[in-house]
Amino acid sequence: MIRILLAEDQQMLRGALTSLLSFENDIEVIAEVSDGQKAWQCIQSDVPDVCILDIEMPNLTGLELAEKIKNAKLPCKVMIVTTFARPGYLQKAMDCEVHGYLLKDEPIDYLIETIRKVMNGEKVVSRDLAATLFMKEQNPLNEREMAVLQLVKEGFTTGEISKKLFLTKGTIRNYLSTSIQKLHVESRQQAVQIANDKGWL
Repeated sequence: MIRILLAEDQQMLRGALTSLLSFENDIEVIAEVSDGQKAWQCIQSDVPDVCILDIEMPNLTGLELAEKIKNAKLPCKVMIVTTFARPGYLQKAMDCEVHGYLLKDEPIDYLIETIRKVMNGEKVVSRDLAATLFMKEQNPLNEREMAVLQLVKEGFTTGEISKKLFLTKGTIRNYLSTSIQKLHVESRQQAVQIANDKGWL
């Protein structure tokens, strides 16, 4: 049985989710609360398997709760269920090592499927947000660094690139140096290869 804590400040939504989850034979909602502080008290006392948290709640937000759970090294899996698709919130959630980040307009079947997936150790992000997260996490290069690497890929020299981008040779070399450091490689050619393989160029 998967023991669930549900923290959501909108009473109607909280009640609906609890009712829908109760139809599942392997899921039990052990606590439903309306604010972050009550959620934290329940999490500490009951240690649920999965915490389903809204972001915007009184007293403690879902993200603050996720951070507390992480810092306390509690075994609970954390799922954020929210209306907010902002990349900043998503990145903060990933920094807190949440296991799921779903938008509230996802079907209930997707939520239930995600609960089971996170219990099996998987991480799940709403499909609409997955591409945003991948780009945010995986691509450390800024636009200028990518532009310089693109020109290197096309065979231009440092001098030619500086003229094309109206920058000094020293600035171009600096961009290449930071790109090499960020991608943990030893040469501009290797940096181009990695960036190209990942689809950034």
